[in-house]
Amino acid sequence: MLRPTKRSRLPLTVNDKKKKNNGFVDVNKTDTKSKKIKDYHLPRYACYLIVMNGDPRKEIIAHGQTYFAVKTIDSDNDNILDHMGSTELIANLFRISQTENVMKKNSVSTPKDAKSTHYRVGKEVRHAIERIGGTMPEELPKPEKSILELEAEQRKQIRRKGFGD
Repeated sequence: MLRPTKRSRLPLTVNDKKKKNNGFVDVNKTDTKSKKIKDYHLPRYACYLIVMNGDPRKEIIAHGQTYFAVKTIDSDNDNILDHMGSTELIANLFRISQTENVMKKNSVSTPKDAKSTHYRVGKEVRHAIERIGGTMPEELPKPEKSILELEAEQRKQIRRKGFGD
């Protein structure tokens, strides 16, 4: 359990000059014997640091590492997906959704198993594309502009016409 002596000396934020407010929230809990227990709600950043530096042999740490690995992959995919044409985008969304379903179905809880599942499902999706005679993603034409660039251009055009006020 996290038990700092002073609020300003809470771990994980001491050396982080980017965070002025550490975001730790005191929580008063009571156990079954009505004994008050000092506890904290941790900000996501603190949870990330604890989990990513923890021992993955502990089940709670392994679950946390898997959670943050999946969230990182999702975030990376969001950026990558902005630069794909519709066919490649659909194939990747299918791969992502199937990976997520397989991980849930098989109760994947370690980063190693998550990576293995991700690789295996991706390989199966590629085999399916080959079997039906589809075009492999790397052979598809790349869009000239990302979705974000196209949206920015549309906003500029709307503003120029005077509709953005």
